[in-house]
Amino acid sequence: MFSCKGKQAADVAGDVPQDTVDTATVDTTDIDPMEQLITATPVPRAADELFDDFLFNFSANRKLQMERVAFPLKVVRRGDTSYVSREAWQMERFFMRQDYYTVLFDNERQMDVVKDTSVNEAIVEKIYFNTGAVQQYLFRRIRGAWMLLAMKTEAISANRNGSFLEFYHRFVTDSAFQTESLGRTVVFVGPDPDDDFARMEGILTPDTWAAFAPELPDRMIYNIVYGPPTPPGRTKIFVMRGIANGQEVEMSFHRENDRWELDKLTN
Repeated sequence: MFSCKGKQAADVAGDVPQDTVDTATVDTTDIDPMEQLITATPVPRAADELFDDFLFNFSANRKLQMERVAFPLKVVRRGDTSYVSREAWQMERFFMRQDYYTVLFDNERQMDVVKDTSVNEAIVEKIYFNTGAVQQYLFRRIRGAWMLLAMKTEAISANRNGSFLEFYHRFVTDSAFQTESLGRTVVFVGPDPDDDFARMEGILTPDTWAAFAPELPDRMIYNIVYGPPTPPGRTKIFVMRGIANGQEVEMSFHRENDRWELDKLTN
């Protein structure tokens, strides 16, 4: 299980002041030897085929990042538009300095879009529960190369996933509410403790939930929207993936009578 509650915002973006998220991720550290190696290694053309591959290189390679931001970068916040110059830009590492990232999908079929090479636009979202804001980074693939074209900040309530995000924050911060939000049956799929090569499946009840419940980030999470945003549905899959350790947690929810409930936990 992951154990990451209470460290997200500090690890990723430092303490974000109330109402200040336009340039939340500021990294003023010196270039370390690993980054020097990454920067010196030519980025293969194939890295632009899948957005995830590009995002890894964009977040780790300072030289590439400076080449792939459309300066002066347009920033829209509360209806006000400003621009960030090349000289004022701070290296954006997204989730590369933590050991996991999160993403939301509307259904299992949508999860396949991650490997779709025809996707030509994507949005990376930083969701700040402490300020109630979502900072969006808008990317588009132009003539075969992914570019960051703009940044936008909106309220969580205005986000297409606003209903689920408000539910999620209460779900991870209120243990009583979490138990109340379990569906009639919650399917659990995970490793078999008696066989390292097997998986087990069962049903979780309120009495057994605490023993299997993963620790989830409660201050800030990420989301990646692959392709044009679509209207939200009545299901949501929350995925937390380890960057280097191969761990993954999937939680499937459905909305019934304006109430979100957990249906399935997979790890």
